[in-house]
Amino acid sequence: MKTAVNIARIIVGVLFIFSGLVKAIDPLGLAYKMQEFFEVWAADGYFPSLMNLLIAQALWFSIIMITLEILLGLALLIGWRKHFVLALLLLLIIFFTFLTSYVLFTGKIRACGCFGDCIPLTPIQTFTKDIILLLLIIFLTFNKRHIHRLFRGIAGTAIMLIALAVFTFLQLYVLKHLPLKDCLPYRKGNNILELRKMPADAVPDEYTYTFVYEKEGSKKEFTADKLPDSSWKFADRKQVLVKKGFNNIPQINDFSLSDSAGVNVTEELLGEKKDYYLFFIKDLDESASKWTTNFIALWEKAKKQNMPIYIVTADRDRVNTFFNVLNKYDVAVYTCDATAIKTAARANPTLFVMQGPVVQAKYSWADLDKLIK
Repeated sequence: MKTAVNIARIIVGVLFIFSGLVKAIDPLGLAYKMQEFFEVWAADGYFPSLMNLLIAQALWFSIIMITLEILLGLALLIGWRKHFVLALLLLLIIFFTFLTSYVLFTGKIRACGCFGDCIPLTPIQTFTKDIILLLLIIFLTFNKRHIHRLFRGIAGTAIMLIALAVFTFLQLYVLKHLPLKDCLPYRKGNNILELRKMPADAVPDEYTYTFVYEKEGSKKEFTADKLPDSSWKFADRKQVLVKKGFNNIPQINDFSLSDSAGVNVTEELLGEKKDYYLFFIKDLDESASKWTTNFIALWEKAKKQNMPIYIVTADRDRVNTFFNVLNKYDVAVYTCDATAIKTAARANPTLFVMQGPVVQAKYSWADLDKLIK
């Protein structure tokens, strides 16, 4: 029994640490996924006021959850405060199982983000993982007498405090800079235009359609091959999914640039054979004063290099006003969906060095000085 407990303890501890670490390199990714859950629940009428509050605090919630995951896994491995740790692990895995079952059985959210963007899992895979972990944690809870501490005295507590400091700092660091490993479709070396295309082996969803027509106050459904004569008036169309396709969503499916007139210029801009900068500003916040000086230096360098800078934002009016205040720094401002910017630019703002449609490099606002030296 002791051997089985130790094996289960290692599996659970390592998986919790690993799951936390792959999310710790990009805590904003989990925050955005949490916001997606909260938005869906608010729209469905489940405590909308609370959900809206949680949406606003999703980033801190994300940091806490990631840190807790890593610390609980580590605590289980070293046998630190096993009663308290196992109780928290059980509560956490029940919560995770609820989330993954919601994703699997409702279909309202595509994925739970359990292993971040670096290791995408299907809903059935994540649900199965959580069920196995739930069973293992229950097994450990009933056999915790076989779990022994690896460190005596304050050594275990010291390890936990050091881990708390290290992994909190790690997340705060990547929030200011960029994820340590970029697993998103906008990573260095990727061709944005190519990734906007439908995959070559895509299989589309299959639907059946019925048409509702009305005549003399009564309504009747007809199939596409048996439509009524002109005496009937069209009322509605019903669509039913009969077979789910697969691999039918481009890796980049929401990236579109529009100019001041609302004209889509994505293909035109990215298709040019030249070097240029894309400066992503999701929105203007209190941090703008921290990067303005470096942006001006970058603008002056780009002018000497004859490399244009294009602003990409979801907040056109405020951004236009901001750059008008800067006076002589005249730059083109393009509008893009906020969700696309969240994926492309984890720091706000983020600079892309582009060569045509290919991403050559990415810099957080906090690292612009490395480029302009």
